[in-house]
Amino acid sequence: MLDFKAMDMLTPEEWTAVYLSLKVAFWATFWSLPFAVLMAWVLARVRFPGKGLLDGLVYLPLVLPKVVVGYLLLLTLGARGFIGQYLDAWFGIKLIFTTAGATVAAAVVSFPLTVNAIRLALEAVDRGLETAARTLGASRLDVFFSVTLPLMLPGILSGALLAIASALGEFGATITFVSNVEGQTRTIPLAIYSATHMPDGDAMALRLTVVSILLALGALLLANLVDRRIRTLIGRV
Repeated sequence: MLDFKAMDMLTPEEWTAVYLSLKVAFWATFWSLPFAVLMAWVLARVRFPGKGLLDGLVYLPLVLPKVVVGYLLLLTLGARGFIGQYLDAWFGIKLIFTTAGATVAAAVVSFPLTVNAIRLALEAVDRGLETAARTLGASRLDVFFSVTLPLMLPGILSGALLAIASALGEFGATITFVSNVEGQTRTIPLAIYSATHMPDGDAMALRLTVVSILLALGALLLANLVDRRIRTLIGRV
């Protein structure tokens, strides 16, 4: 039977997994967000041949098994990957068995969610406001930063928080790409997986499961709250 009293306090190993999960989720979102904004802009505003193919490639990680995503990352960025081998030889960058690799895996998996949230916000922007700003002499760059960006801000922040929630729960791509190394790649989901294979690991798995649920739920609730607050503020302007 599970000992619920054991949930009162996390062990140092469990705190390490929680800290690592938060670290990976934050940096995965931080580094991928600018690219997500750019990709959302391209998909929402630019017309070009092959756009449908690009659209499909962006959202592909959502429908592929995460193990497949991890294996593709291994083929691409692994020690013998066609990009990873040059990262190692030229810059000394190794992603296998590292926190940086776990961050890359989380960023790739969560990227489509971020792009989709930003894209929806961008498509909802009134193009008439942008046109009006252009007729008043504003450059395209000025229009973007003074009109478009503030109006799509709810989507950017919601997308970022959804990405964090997704990164906190990432398992398949991470364990396939960077394995399950304590203190380096063992995030909460991987720690739960390890606990289920340990004698008397049920209490540890339960504690981390509760933490995972609370973190994910908190991120989702915060995303909704931020979206409503920003839309209210924009509506008052």
